[in-house]
Amino acid sequence: MDDVNRLTQDPSASTRAGTAAKLAQQFNATAFSPAELKLAEEIFRVMVRDAEVRVREALSANLKHNPLLPHDVAVALAKDVESVALPVLSVSEVLTADDLVQIVKSQGSPGRLDAIAGRKQVEAAVSAAIVDIGSETVVAKLLGNPGADLAEPTLHKVVDKFGDSAAIQDPLVHRNVLPVTVAERLLTHVAEHLRAHLLSNHKISPDLALDIILQSRERATVGLAMGVSESGLVALVNQLKTNERLTGSLVLRTICMGNLRFFEHAVAALTGVAIGNARVLIHDPGRRGLETAWTKAGLPASYLPAVQAALDVVLQTELDGLDLDPERYSRRIIERVLTQYESLGVELDDDDLEYLLAKVSQLPSAARVVH
Repeated sequence: MDDVNRLTQDPSASTRAGTAAKLAQQFNATAFSPAELKLAEEIFRVMVRDAEVRVREALSANLKHNPLLPHDVAVALAKDVESVALPVLSVSEVLTADDLVQIVKSQGSPGRLDAIAGRKQVEAAVSAAIVDIGSETVVAKLLGNPGADLAEPTLHKVVDKFGDSAAIQDPLVHRNVLPVTVAERLLTHVAEHLRAHLLSNHKISPDLALDIILQSRERATVGLAMGVSESGLVALVNQLKTNERLTGSLVLRTICMGNLRFFEHAVAALTGVAIGNARVLIHDPGRRGLETAWTKAGLPASYLPAVQAALDVVLQTELDGLDLDPERYSRRIIERVLTQYESLGVELDDDDLEYLLAKVSQLPSAARVVH
């Protein structure tokens, strides 16, 4: 009643703002009865329409953390002028993903986008809306937020828009989870220190130091394809094909490193046949199937003998039942290709020979016993 009397005697903006702050603080700290709660909510609905910004600012500042704030009041505050809206946009859990997406699309000022990008949790749909219209600075903040969920298509859009930006590359590369298709695209964009982090922290073999130094996208992709899940591998192969990076040299290098899964999916993608049918052709005992698939894929005929030699070693290695580690396994394949390519009539490019020779020098001896 004292507050009511004060408002009656002095209905100034400062009094209304003080009363709004006091009521909001009581709303946060006090267990209201149902009748009191309903009355408080109705008072908030009146105050949120107050012509004086100071009154609405007092509500926003004091109610932003309260999960019991009526949804319509939270939305009204979030759509207000920025001094009222930003506290609520930054932290209020009452606002839904749909609310935030609508605000991004209709009122996407830099200040509002920045506030939303820094929320404790940012749903995938909200992140996508921010990336659509957000500036480099806002998107960098979103990428650096561990609570922001960014779907794979959204991350690709980030690379499309800001792939060459150092401000974007750093938080993007350092995200806890990065789809292999996004990592592959980043390999030629990022600086050397970020490329090293990319290769070492996103399920990429640590023996790729040579590839990093050479700064070759194709060489790094060979390592990127190792240890990837089946779905990730399919996505990677399709992306490489779409962007005309699924080359004969890349396919040869992957089989020479013992990555049979990538080789099979690459041949399937390039020939346009199902993976099961591609495997039948590749593993045809008479080798006619592999030759047919290789020709249909449009890959260099000069590589085929090397591919056959590498494939033979892969299959023999699987059949001998030895407990081989991946590095020894790769070395056996490379050594056989290098020792036989001349007698088989293989015409490897200088870059491919350099690559294989450098790789074999980095790998442990195939004669080493592995237990």
